[in-house]
Amino acid sequence: MTTDVLAPLRKNPVATRKLIVFACFVVTAVTLVPVVMMVLVAFQSDAESMAVRPSFWPSSWHPENLTRAFDLVPLGRYLVNTVIFAAGTTLLEVVTAALAAYAFARLQFPGRTWLFGIYLATLMIPSQVTLIPQFVLVAKLQGIDTWPGMILPHAFTALGVFLLRQFFLGIPRDYEEAARLDGANRWQAFIRVIVPLAVPAIATLAVFKFIGQWNNLLWPLVISNSDATRTAAVGLQVFQDTNGTQWNLLLMAATITTVPLIVLFFLTQRWFVKGITMSGLGGR
Repeated sequence: MTTDVLAPLRKNPVATRKLIVFACFVVTAVTLVPVVMMVLVAFQSDAESMAVRPSFWPSSWHPENLTRAFDLVPLGRYLVNTVIFAAGTTLLEVVTAALAAYAFARLQFPGRTWLFGIYLATLMIPSQVTLIPQFVLVAKLQGIDTWPGMILPHAFTALGVFLLRQFFLGIPRDYEEAARLDGANRWQAFIRVIVPLAVPAIATLAVFKFIGQWNNLLWPLVISNSDATRTAAVGLQVFQDTNGTQWNLLLMAATITTVPLIVLFFLTQRWFVKGITMSGLGGR
């Protein structure tokens, strides 16, 4: 005889709701603690941040650390480079993923299922395995320390195609058929019917991709050799290499590079949540 340990929770939905809220509160607190510590240390003095027994709460606030961080390394240039890198890969990913996802969801052609399965299988290949072949290919194409060499290798992923395909499959074909009856061709039906309906999923993909590329360290570290293409993630490593363990200034630079992502998430939160719940990633 088995015992249902969840039976008391099912019988008391109010207690269940309170337990879920408490669990979310604990997870949120654990997640935010490092972020709060980073911001507090960023405003400490040099001596206080490097003390043997540091106190995370600043004894005195030093907002001048903000300008000092910009003076030590070209942080502004790194942020601009990161926007170019993240926005470029995101734009190309959205366009190519939407086209491929539509083909896999709507078009009938021989080997479609097998091709989609093989494409998804590439998700199981670690990115570290393809790093050297990608680098050799980019080097042979004279793409080292250039924007095409930085952006193009990360502009196509199977995850984006899978996410948008799942969303497209949930769109009734009646909408497209009505557009076709009105004289629209397949391309016009895709642009004027499918894409507007898929905005939540496309926005979700764009946020995922932008955040991932904003935090991407490995590929920019390998491919960029100068400040002209160096991103903020690489810039933080350069900051530590050139200025040692000045933790307050290093964490101030880290705080500066984190703020745009927080702003982006709050601006796109509505589309982000809607896209997750409607694209198949939310357990539908």
